[in-house]
Amino acid sequence: MTKQLVQKAPFRADQVGSFLRPARLKKARAQFENNEITADQLKQIEDEEITKLVAKQKEAGLQSVTDGEFRRKWWHFDFLGGLDGVEFYETDKGLSFKGVQTRAHGIKVTGKIGFSTHYMTDHFKFLQSVAGDAVAKFTIPSPNMLFYRATIEDGVYGSDEELFNDLITAYQGFIQALYDEGCRYLQIDDTSWATSFSEEGIVGLKERGLNVEEALKLSARAINESIAKRPNDMLVTMHICRGNFRSTYITSGSYELVSKTIFGGLDVDGLFLEFDDERSGDFEPLRHISRPDLYIVLGLITSKHGLLENADEVKARIEEATKYAPLEQLCLSPQCGFSSTEEGNILTEDEQWEKVRHVVKIAENVWN
Repeated sequence: MTKQLVQKAPFRADQVGSFLRPARLKKARAQFENNEITADQLKQIEDEEITKLVAKQKEAGLQSVTDGEFRRKWWHFDFLGGLDGVEFYETDKGLSFKGVQTRAHGIKVTGKIGFSTHYMTDHFKFLQSVAGDAVAKFTIPSPNMLFYRATIEDGVYGSDEELFNDLITAYQGFIQALYDEGCRYLQIDDTSWATSFSEEGIVGLKERGLNVEEALKLSARAINESIAKRPNDMLVTMHICRGNFRSTYITSGSYELVSKTIFGGLDVDGLFLEFDDERSGDFEPLRHISRPDLYIVLGLITSKHGLLENADEVKARIEEATKYAPLEQLCLSPQCGFSSTEEGNILTEDEQWEKVRHVVKIAENVWN
């Protein structure tokens, strides 16, 4: 059955979700970590800054608004660490991006994964309360990110199958809880697919005892079963990323190797895809789109630097994409968020908002 929101979201001009943290918020978080302000004081500042952010998103012309992930340090660990059986911990080293490493934080599975409650349902409730006439969009990491990024303590799980069963059930529980609070537009962020884009990534899979086909099957199952019980009027999109930290990335490569799975084997309503530079390959993998109700959000505007793309060149690239998918199934967004971690990409807030307005203006010209 067709989703009731498909005609509205993803929007022709949309966004991935995270925004640069304002200086006031960064200062407050540092004060909190130094025990200079209380958790309630930090939350008050977060609430105020998110309220301002929502207003700015609407002023820029966006029809969906997020909380900018302002309450998070990481786009993925903060959510995953809130599941039952998962804990935060300090690692020996951070994740390696091109030329830089993240801070040495991680998550580990110390008990059976489950969902009882999750603090991020309150995050959505606040976003919903200030969204007004805009659609409140909530972003969470894919269940695949726990499998690929967490340390699993010995003796907790006897097999990947057992782990995935619990993980999927936990996600089903959270998604239903989010729906019950009013969420109708959910985005799942997933960098695990990019593991199959390059030879380096494929070697890493082999070191885990997986080949590409097995990895794709596991990843698709995790997504499809996690969202299988969502109500009919809840739209779910997925963002596939090659890494985004301080304007750097983890991997490169075309969608070709995974294209049959992501365009023909996933039950999501839309896909946010990176197409902002030559690292992402061309549009030819879109030929594997097998559904007329699958929306493709072209990430043609980069969030990694402040230089504005030439509008005519962006329009020409959208036209090029229509060789493989009808214009009616295409949308436009930045290729990723502006601040996947609290450090943020290397551009100014003014440049960030210019990028957002650029997306909106180009979309209006193309689809109107």
